[in-house]
Amino acid sequence: MKIEYKNIYFDPDITPFHQLAKDMAKSFGYTADLAVNKELSQLIRLRIAQFNSCSYCIILHAKTAREIGIEEAKIDNISSWWNSELYTVKEKAALAYCDALSIGNTDNFETYHHKMISFFSEQEIAEIAAIIINMNVWTRLKLAQGQIPIYIDHETSE
Repeated sequence: MKIEYKNIYFDPDITPFHQLAKDMAKSFGYTADLAVNKELSQLIRLRIAQFNSCSYCIILHAKTAREIGIEEAKIDNISSWWNSELYTVKEKAALAYCDALSIGNTDNFETYHHKMISFFSEQEIAEIAAIIINMNVWTRLKLAQGQIPIYIDHETSE
């Protein structure tokens, strides 16, 4: 059986916002060419998908994580990354920054930024922030439009 998606609330193409999100994804989505390590970028995307409970994004980014070779245990453990030794200190710094920026009202945000400086260049931090912002836009758009996964059995539906 194949998974497809349907919108249960609204068609996202009825406003220009959907195209703006697509344009942003070209620059910072999972197919973008960035200075940040591809595996780390994908872990961040998957974390935000899981954090924001976006079914579409969880399925897409878990699949992509597997395709680029991220260990299954890391993919499976992303919801409790802080309580794991599967992630490097550098990955944990990025995931903590990801959670703090996604929450948006974190006290002492600068502490998360300063931790990032220990591991990443200014360019990489800017890209990581853009990845986080991009993914938060997409998860909220998919949640708002009500895009849900459904099984399609093409043998019986044709």
